[in-house]
Amino acid sequence: INPRIIEYPGEDHEHMLLLYYKALNYLKINDLEGALVECRRLNNRLNELSDRYKSDRKYRRDAFIHNLMGMIYEAAGDPNNAFIAYRNAYEIYQEDFVEMFGVQAPEQLKKDLMRAAYLSGFQDDLRSYEETFGYPYEHTIPAHGEVLLLWHNGLGPIKDEWSVNFTVVEGEAGFVTFENANQGFSFPFPLADYEDDEDDDFKVTDLEFFRVVFPKYVERVPSTFSASVRANGKVWDLEEAEDINAIAFKVLEQRMVWEFSQSLMRAAIKKAAEKSLEGEDEGLGFAVGVINALTEQADTRNWQTIPHSIHYARIPLQAGDNELTMTVGAEAGVGTGERFYFSGQQGKTYFHTYQSFY
Repeated sequence: INPRIIEYPGEDHEHMLLLYYKALNYLKINDLEGALVECRRLNNRLNELSDRYKSDRKYRRDAFIHNLMGMIYEAAGDPNNAFIAYRNAYEIYQEDFVEMFGVQAPEQLKKDLMRAAYLSGFQDDLRSYEETFGYPYEHTIPAHGEVLLLWHNGLGPIKDEWSVNFTVVEGEAGFVTFENANQGFSFPFPLADYEDDEDDDFKVTDLEFFRVVFPKYVERVPSTFSASVRANGKVWDLEEAEDINAIAFKVLEQRMVWEFSQSLMRAAIKKAAEKSLEGEDEGLGFAVGVINALTEQADTRNWQTIPHSIHYARIPLQAGDNELTMTVGAEAGVGTGERFYFSGQQGKTYFHTYQSFY
């Protein structure tokens, strides 16, 4: 697919995944610079989105994308920039991903980081990482190229909705509070932001009691979280690098205040229309109120074929033809699985993806 023609106006994390898929398409047509451009666009987009939220523990940078950038830089023969990208990835795993998503820095990333430091001549950094990781670096470069296998495991969460009933409690200094004692929700809002200036007869406090609908995610748990690849008599386990499912829930959590504001505005507009009709015909106003309650819905549109998580492995090749056998959810290296074929070439890096839908 031509990556230049792909567009998708989806959720925040889905739009970022689109840029990731565009990067993969560039890699498939061997356009490394095009893939790097999409990775940079993804980071810029994430920075723009994170500016909307005030939490200190917000999803604001992505370790896996920096890791992927390091892979691409290294494939392009640029170990210096690869080192910077790998270092950024490692720091984000340590500082953000472990706490927010439970994803550790992959062992392969540690090896790649030390190799990039060695190739860039950063001996002090190399010694520091050897001490941090607890083992010495042994320099090896595959003589006949390698494969970076990206496993897209399972399917990401699907959108659904849930509702909650609120009562409005008038406060002081131009504020009202929307409360639900059973759920423990309490949202204070300034009246000035929600009064309808065009309808002097309607006030937010007229709502008194109403139903608000919110979006939510429902996880689709994969049948397995393990996979391995056998090639040339050796076995490599694929390591988790990105938990897209957890990121989706985190992004929605960050959006909840905005989602509540949108739901509140919809309820206020509908209530204003209902009160206006009540002045003309009480029965018609009641009917509109019932219809409004029944038609109140959250936006549950979402991209339903995104993966649950991304795992990867770096596999060296031998000269000539190479057969890689990937086994999902079985004992390492056991079973027939999926077979991939690559021709070993000096200095060649293949980027290959595999999606399992279960």
